[in-house]
Amino acid sequence: MTKKNTPVPPTPADATTAATPVRVEETPFEALASTLSILVVGLFILTFLGQNFVIPSGSMEKTLLVGDHLLVDRITLAPGAKWMPFVHYREPRHNDIIVFIKPVADLDKDGNPDYPILVKRLIGLPGDHIHLHNGIVSINGVAQNPPAEGKDSPPSDKDFLDEFPSVAPSVDRGATEEWSVDFPNHIVDGDLVVPPGKYFMMGDHRHNSLDSRYWGFVPRENIMGRPLFNYWSFKTPEDQYEQGGVGNTVAWMGHIAVHFFTDTRWTRTLHRVR
Repeated sequence: MTKKNTPVPPTPADATTAATPVRVEETPFEALASTLSILVVGLFILTFLGQNFVIPSGSMEKTLLVGDHLLVDRITLAPGAKWMPFVHYREPRHNDIIVFIKPVADLDKDGNPDYPILVKRLIGLPGDHIHLHNGIVSINGVAQNPPAEGKDSPPSDKDFLDEFPSVAPSVDRGATEEWSVDFPNHIVDGDLVVPPGKYFMMGDHRHNSLDSRYWGFVPRENIMGRPLFNYWSFKTPEDQYEQGGVGNTVAWMGHIAVHFFTDTRWTRTLHRVR
């Protein structure tokens, strides 16, 4: 008669050992590698796919407000790339809100040239005939509806702002000297004609916007992208971003920390830009 081997039940100590998972500690090298991977992905997104942009002035009110923080799509309006074949590219269109490099330099406090990044609405494409009469924009002879959320205010120079290009830009009105000289070369039958490879931009707050009426056309290569949505909006004085200095920056950061919850415009969080 064969004797069968009966399994020996595990002791309480053995059962405890089997039920307890083995904890694997992450080495310092692995932790560093994980952190660097996150930083590399974030840097790639901010460099090639998206970019943070904060609204510094009221030229786009009330479509965009001072203190709006936007995520900018840098891919859709970029020239097509073979290494990203599945990405949708397109050319800029009428009424797109565009982030671009100003074509004319500003001078900083030391007199050095600076080319700021601006955001405006695209009004004129290459070949368009543009005319303003009584503040209404006409493109190729067709009157356009004003921006849905645009803001009007008493203009300081109504004739120039509302009757462009019938009233020519001049240095006396705040236009750049280069634009004042080049402007007559683009007038055909009383309309301003946008040349190839150039675009005409205007702010939605048209009576408070230094735009293409003052410094001319924006080259295609200056276009950086278009805002997607407002990820954070904070009540900000219009001149805040014009003030420099470490002291002002520290004071402003302290103000944000104290008033973060009360001065954040929560209704504009994740607000789509259009």
